[in-house]
Parts: sequence; C-alpha cells; structure tokens
Amino acid sequence: MNRLSESHAFWLQATAPFRFALEARAGLEFASLFASQPFLYSAPKGDGHPVLVLPRLLGCDLSTQPLRYYLSSLGYATSPWEQGVNLGPRGGVLNGCLKRLEQVHAAHDRKVSLVGWSLGGLYAREMAKEAPELVRQVITLGTPFAGEHKPDEIWRMYEAATGDTMGLPEQHGPLDEAPPVPTTSIYSRSDGIVPWTASVGREGPQTENVEVESSHLGLASSPLSLYIVADRLAQPEDSWHPFERRGIKGWLYRSPVRIS
Repeated sequence: MNRLSESHAFWLQATAPFRFALEARAGLEFASLFASQPFLYSAPKGDGHPVLVLPRLLGCDLSTQPLRYYLSSLGYATSPWEQGVNLGPRGGVLNGCLKRLEQVHAAHDRKVSLVGWSLGGLYAREMAKEAPELVRQVITLGTPFAGEHKPDEIWRMYEAATGDTMGLPEQHGPLDEAPPVPTTSIYSRSDGIVPWTASVGREGPQTENVEVESSHLGLASSPLSLYIVADRLAQPEDSWHPFERRGIKGWLYRSPVRIS
C-alpha cells in the first residue's frame, strides 16, 4: 500500500462514524420524492423493456417498491426479485436469480435490464457475466465490487464462524471485473455503509461511474439516484453512451474526474 492509499484508507476509517450517522437522512431522501416529482418526470420515458430489481442485504421487494413504482410509471415492465429477504450470497441464491432472469426474459421476449442495490448489484453483475445474452445493461447502487477489502473476505470469515457456504462463484473472473454488457455504478462519497471507493470501477467503452449525494439506505429512493437509473434505462438497445452532464445535470451530478 503506497502513501496515497494509506492516507485515503485512514481518511475513510476516521470519517466512518460521521458517514454512518448521516444514514439517518434516508427518511428525508424518501420524503423528498414528493417534492421532486417535476424533476423525476422530466426523465426520458421508457420503451417498455423489462427491468429486474434486486434488493440490498437484509432488504426485500418491499424495500425496492419506490424505485420499481417510479420505473413502472415511466413505462418499463418492472419486476421484483421474488426471493424474500436478501440474507446474503448463500448457496443457490445466484441460481435462483438466474432462474428469475430467465422467467422475466421469457415473459417479455426481450433482453432484461438489471438494477441492483448494494449486494443486489453484485448479483446483477454476476448474472450478466453468466447470461449476457439475456441482459441489456446493469445498473448498481452503492455496490461493493472494488477496493482493497473485497466482500469475499467477509464471506470467508462468515463461513469459518458458521459453517454455512457463502459467496459468489468466480468462474467468470473476480468481482471487480466488469460484465460484458453496458454497466453503470452509482455511488455516494457520503455513503455510511459502503466506502465509495469500493463502488468505483475502471471506466471503459461500456462502463461508467456516476456520483450522487445520498445515504446508502436512501440510494434506492433518492431523487438523484432514481433520475440516473431512468436516464440510463432510456438509451436505445445496442446504442449505449456515458451519462451526459448538460444543463442542470451539470450542477446536480459532479464530473467523473473527481474520482482521481
């Protein structure tokens, strides 16, 4: 670890209590949805293609309802994951997600966009690696796939303590390897649960990072997050391009050069 990364790691550790305390604003972010209706519905309308939404750790379909309602109102065929509470990557969870993806794809006979919140985003990324022919694009919200402390380290510790099998298969490469489909990672520097650096990947022809101001628990209901999700989903299939910060969007969404 060089001096820069050591300094950054120290800063993340030192500010962790403050960032965690800021998670209390999640309720206000949800309440702001009502005042943000004009902004939210200025987003481009959907083309009716299917969208599968996956919840965070300890979340369920109820926790993603505001996001799914918004996307449905824009014209997308939005589906919940239908696997109850997300209790972590136990054995069989990814297979269950893939079966759900196949169901949604078969029902609409169109490629499916995957939107995953936190741990749900890891499932979405791995599903896209496993079955890219079924996936249109992947959008993640505060998903920890990069950084020095990988999620699989925590899973190994859990396995050692409980004996339960945890983790995602690695036959398609490490977790920080991007799926072979357009991928957008939405993250917040003031995320009180997932360090923002863990949600930033290497940008490329089909990958991007978009910063918003939000708590981790509010990422699936923050107006800034919801607008980005809608903007990304509205792109024509096979014609993906990075998010454009023009006009008011240039004020609301910071330039990606801040990543460096």
